[in-house]
Amino acid sequence: MTREVRGVVAPAKGAKVEVTTILVPDPGPGEALVRVQACGVCHTDLHYREGGIGDDYPYLLGHEAAGVVEAVGDGVTAIAPGDFVILNWRAVCGECRACKRGRPWYCFNTHNAIQKMTLTDGTVLSPALGIGAFADKTLVAAGQCTKVNPAIPAATAGLLGCGVMAGIGAAINTGGVTRGKSVAVIGCGGVGDGAIAGAYLAGAHTIIAVDVDDRKLEWARGFGATHVINSRNADPVAGIQELTGGNGADVVIEALGRPETYKQAFYARDLAGTVVLVGVPTPEMKLELPLLDVFGRGGALKSSWYGDCLPSRDFPMLVDLHLAGRMPLDKFVSETIGLGDVEEAFAKMGRGEVLRSVVTL
Repeated sequence: MTREVRGVVAPAKGAKVEVTTILVPDPGPGEALVRVQACGVCHTDLHYREGGIGDDYPYLLGHEAAGVVEAVGDGVTAIAPGDFVILNWRAVCGECRACKRGRPWYCFNTHNAIQKMTLTDGTVLSPALGIGAFADKTLVAAGQCTKVNPAIPAATAGLLGCGVMAGIGAAINTGGVTRGKSVAVIGCGGVGDGAIAGAYLAGAHTIIAVDVDDRKLEWARGFGATHVINSRNADPVAGIQELTGGNGADVVIEALGRPETYKQAFYARDLAGTVVLVGVPTPEMKLELPLLDVFGRGGALKSSWYGDCLPSRDFPMLVDLHLAGRMPLDKFVSETIGLGDVEEAFAKMGRGEVLRSVVTL
């Protein structure tokens, strides 16, 4: 049975999003139908609308979501109708070379639902990150559903589906932050503050937040930043070095995805330190660094894919930490909105007024 539900669609590059009727099929083998309860408004959705990821319009936006499994297809055993799940966009295959090496967070063959959701005239929709969760219901691969404790509110849980998990994982999984390390985070939006929260959880003794907005820097303090630098008024490289005994931070996390801030991260780390790029660049961006400096400073330059997370491992753990009062995921939720408010949420995000607007259904 095909279901008619509401969904938020980006019809063309740069066009305002529309709430319209979409058709969602019954789940086939290996698929799951999820009744969406909440979905965060992420920068990635705006990138889709603006053509920064591709031109496979129309896009069904939304991917940072949680909800309840309504139905599953043949062969699905890990989840069942009624389960409360967080959706993820890296459903590991278990068969590729990364999975077989025991590193499934690098899975090279992640998968999505086979069947397509469409508009009422039959136009095929491209779901954002294979999810498309700005909708009453969505169809995903069963492996994109991670069952978690239903005691956590959906608006909070869904944030682990993308930005917050990317930040936490950039610190803990990719950056290897442990007790006593110094950490700097450049860019204090949802991803950057996730990295700060992750560094705090891991026991970093110095956590330096860098941004151009004093309001965001104050938010960063709430997630564990011990020092803040407004880089509109001060050199962040010199500031980070001064706060770390003149050496630079052990780990510097770049959460903006821009060449100029990546260079700041590169020079603000200690010798043999680590730079983690978790901000997403656009296709035209180029980076130029003296190769001698890359060699001479040693250490590691890493990219963090989705915080190098393994949803089946990380989502339940972080939900339990939140419920125990040790991971303040609820602080990332700036407001809850309806499906018709997504366009305005993009504007608020651009003005830096929110960490996360969350659509609730």
